[in-house]
Amino acid sequence: MATEGQGQGSARGRRMRGFEAASGLLKDRIRTAGESRGFAVTRLLTHWPEVVGEDLARTTRPVKVGYSKGAFGATLTVLVRATDAPMVQMQLPKIRDRVNACYGYAAISRVLLTQTAPMGFAEGQAQFTAAPPVAPPTPPAEIVAEARETAGGVQDEGLRAALEALAQNILIRRRT
Repeated sequence: MATEGQGQGSARGRRMRGFEAASGLLKDRIRTAGESRGFAVTRLLTHWPEVVGEDLARTTRPVKVGYSKGAFGATLTVLVRATDAPMVQMQLPKIRDRVNACYGYAAISRVLLTQTAPMGFAEGQAQFTAAPPVAPPTPPAEIVAEARETAGGVQDEGLRAALEALAQNILIRRRT
């Protein structure tokens, strides 16, 4: 008699030994949730930045795909902040083309925008990623030298660094 995990037991009833990849554990749940919203291809949900590009993915999220009777193609509803909606509106043909490339055929005929605030609505709050921070430009060498000279008499390193930064900001603003 074979014990569980040995012998000819069905592969479906047995679990893998050791760790399983998280994607394998969640694959069925993601597919079920996606299909309930009309997403036959879950890649559209899971790889949205790759489908539409990083810039559009920062400000948009796919919400659902609606199929209407008798109409050719489906309607993709995309969530966007109200402040970004005019810019995204101009790129709707680009979004439609890229999504259809993901599906492999002209599955989407229309793209609708749903505007929302980035916070609110306790369930399913829209999470949009912010643009990466831009490093401030380095100040000219003469300003750095003057700020270092101004804070030079301070013994505490942390305080001296803070005073140098403050002096640099003041000197830069005076010159502009």
